[in-house]
Amino acid sequence: MNHNIDYAAPAELFPAPTHRRGQLSYHRFDSLAEAIRFASEELTPAQLAGAFIESEEERYDGTAIATLYKSQAFPLPRRDGA
Repeated sequence: MNHNIDYAAPAELFPAPTHRRGQLSYHRFDSLAEAIRFASEELTPAQLAGAFIESEEERYDGTAIATLYKSQAFPLPRRDGA
């Protein structure tokens, strides 16, 4: 994983493929930080496990998303206040 993360760069969230109606679909975000926060706070653990975010030609899987969200470098407030 790139250690020089640009949290302000635009990002795209690609959820795990599903065949159920009403499930989460592709989203664009103004920043990587917003995409990470959305994925971490709004997706179930199973959805997060199959999702990935792309930003600046980097791809972050569910494990990387969780790691970035918990990082001290993460620039946005977290739902749990951490």
